[in-house]
Amino acid sequence: MDRRSFMSLSATSLAGFAAQWATTDPGCLTAALDRRTRVDAQLVDRLEGTSRQLNTLPTEKRQHAIRLMDAQLATVTDLIAHASYTEPLGRRLHLLAASLSTTCGWHRFDQGRHYAAGKLWTGALHAATAAGDRDFGAGILSDFGYRSLWTGQPKTAVDHLGHAPSGTRHPTARSLLHLRRARAFAALGDRQATLTDLADAEHALDAAAGTTAPAWCAWMSPADLEVDSGQALLDLGDIRKAQARIADGLALLPPARDKTRGVFLASQARGALDAQEIEHAAHLAGQSLDIASRIGAERCITQVRELTRRFAEHQEIEGVDRILDRLRAA
Repeated sequence: MDRRSFMSLSATSLAGFAAQWATTDPGCLTAALDRRTRVDAQLVDRLEGTSRQLNTLPTEKRQHAIRLMDAQLATVTDLIAHASYTEPLGRRLHLLAASLSTTCGWHRFDQGRHYAAGKLWTGALHAATAAGDRDFGAGILSDFGYRSLWTGQPKTAVDHLGHAPSGTRHPTARSLLHLRRARAFAALGDRQATLTDLADAEHALDAAAGTTAPAWCAWMSPADLEVDSGQALLDLGDIRKAQARIADGLALLPPARDKTRGVFLASQARGALDAQEIEHAAHLAGQSLDIASRIGAERCITQVRELTRRFAEHQEIEGVDRILDRLRAA
């Protein structure tokens, strides 16, 4: 795989590629042994170590390291294209490229650059498939599903995520995939399918207790199960249950997960508006904006800004004028 094709693959054919991914045996990764520059295990160890350090930075700091991650990705894809390596080292390089491309894609997604994110994730899916990592490939498909859900295309999200669970082996991976598909079903108003996937997500996460999850989904936790389940219930109109689950999940989130906290504070604000708790909604929206502004999460700011019209209907309520002023300036 050369770097040019890795970075320019189109996301428009993803639905067909997802179906192909689900039914294709990736086979063995061909070793590249006839090139001038030779990659050894020590170099790959160093590249993997640097990437782990960058990936474990808190969200607030990671925004400043994206150029380093882009450069790391360029280095790895250049090695894939032009260096000599054994099959085991080639597999590690492809998995590293998939990991870096996924992370770099999420940064673009958070900035509202959805097409750029899609190109990076498509390349990541190719790399994970070439390395034979089915769980990772399924996770990347779920990222596409999440993007489709976020951009108002829940049916497309269901189509993408329909192929993913069949490709997973680890229960943490299955839990995440069922949870994201539940969100898509909820956006479509399919109550039974939503509740079934939420139950499957909870069962899979329970089954994962005591195991080591793949690195790409090691962050998945009971906090994520609670907040995403609450979001799904909110879309189904179960406001009180939704608010309780989102609040429980936010209480469990560690400080390093501030981007997730900002997103779900915005969801809480929407739920409070639905429940006619306007003053509380304004407070939650302000908290979400505080976090999003600090960590540079444009996607979260946009999410809160979408509540402007609803807040404008309640300008007589304490605190609403202040949040409206902030939303108009954001």
